[in-house]
Amino acid sequence: MIYDAIIVGSGAGGGTIARQLALAGWNILIIERGGFLPREKENWDAEEVFQKGRYSPNETWLDKDEKPFVPGTHYYVGGNTKFYGAALLRLRERDFEEVEHYGGISPAWPLKYKDFKLYYQRAEELFEVHGARGEDPLEPPEEKPYPYPAVSHEPIIANIYSKLKKEGLKPFHLPLGIRLNEKHRENSLCIRCDTCDGYPCLADAKSDAHHICIAPILKLPNVHLLTNTKVERLIAKNNEIAEVETDTGKRFQAKRFIVSCGAINSAALLLRSELANRSGQVGRHYMCHNNSAIVALSKEKNNVTFQKTIGINDFYFGAEDSKLPLGHIQLLGKVKGAMLAGDAPWFTPKFATEWMADHAIGWWITSEDLPNPNSRVMVKGDQIHLHYQPTNLEAHKRLLKKLKMILNFSGHRIHFPMTAYLAKKIPIAGVAHQVGTCRFGHDSHTSVLDIHCKAHDLKNLYVVDGSFFPSAGAVNPALTIIANALRVADHLIATS
Repeated sequence: MIYDAIIVGSGAGGGTIARQLALAGWNILIIERGGFLPREKENWDAEEVFQKGRYSPNETWLDKDEKPFVPGTHYYVGGNTKFYGAALLRLRERDFEEVEHYGGISPAWPLKYKDFKLYYQRAEELFEVHGARGEDPLEPPEEKPYPYPAVSHEPIIANIYSKLKKEGLKPFHLPLGIRLNEKHRENSLCIRCDTCDGYPCLADAKSDAHHICIAPILKLPNVHLLTNTKVERLIAKNNEIAEVETDTGKRFQAKRFIVSCGAINSAALLLRSELANRSGQVGRHYMCHNNSAIVALSKEKNNVTFQKTIGINDFYFGAEDSKLPLGHIQLLGKVKGAMLAGDAPWFTPKFATEWMADHAIGWWITSEDLPNPNSRVMVKGDQIHLHYQPTNLEAHKRLLKKLKMILNFSGHRIHFPMTAYLAKKIPIAGVAHQVGTCRFGHDSHTSVLDIHCKAHDLKNLYVVDGSFFPSAGAVNPALTIIANALRVADHLIATS
């Protein structure tokens, strides 16, 4: 069989474009490296998920010093959206322009916010995003409301929200893709549990690419899903991809090929295939944000269950004491003792980490990581090498100071010998925000893809995950990946 399209990967980009093409009647084959993630009690077990790595891949990558690490990525139907925190924010309108940072220049995109605006709205509708327009001080232009009302704050979080507003800040309800009905809880898949951010959802209540995009189309006769199968190479003939070769030895043919393995694995696939790299840019300009997780402690016990409901963008493009951008702040999901245990000294007793978790509120700060051609993905044999050089760290340091100020406002200080917060810069293995390895643009000498995310060098190869980003902005990339997949799907359907 020659399919209309073969889609490699079923995450935010691949799952979304598969849904659109399937509903348009295309005969498609989705090839997913993993299987369906099992629904089991361990889905909600912090020790299993965070300490034991129950759902981590059975592979290691190498950093620039040849040191192996287990990447924080996941191979399942739905990809990394099975584990994401479901914070679905739009890039700011100015993120699409050239922006000066402490670490250098963030380049302009070949398209602008207006080109993505319609698709952002459609992405929010598709992934059932809950939010409140007008609260975010830097929200890009949008006349339509969010598809679903904002997720409410629990009392402790509502108190923090009020304190921050009294101090002149503009906290907002974080836009979240969860399948929640607060008015009619009996009809709600989401039960507002304390195991959402970073966990797979046992209640199937997270708006992940599996449940939103893949599951609804699997009964269609024109949709074929092949799981537990890795695409090893793309094989080209006469400036076109002719077929894919899998690790089972089988090959499959199609008219069009859509790669959506995540920015790192998509670049690795093109490098293994020795394709689409006339520019020498495949794998380069890897970005993953400067992210830190901060655990703020209080003498008062934190009885919040669903915690991740506040975002702060007051310092996104600067502050009174900073003319240059700093970044984005948001709450993390509920902190558990098992999450802290991995970073605690070996002699720290379990009851100490449990006490800390019971008195903690987790925060997440994100500063923009700038494109650097020497931050790159390489493949030697079948081994992925990730050579990453963080940039713009001054902005991240300044943003951390702003969070310390916020913690003073919120009352999360303690008055006996223990640090008031624990801050951990996310290491190289934290690749959840991976973007930039096959960036799009008008110039085939400096970019891998054209503005429709088709490879400049090939007639029928598209890449629709975070690879296409020329810059990273400072908000979670998932909604932009989804919106872009909708945009590319419209182009393919219109030109087929």
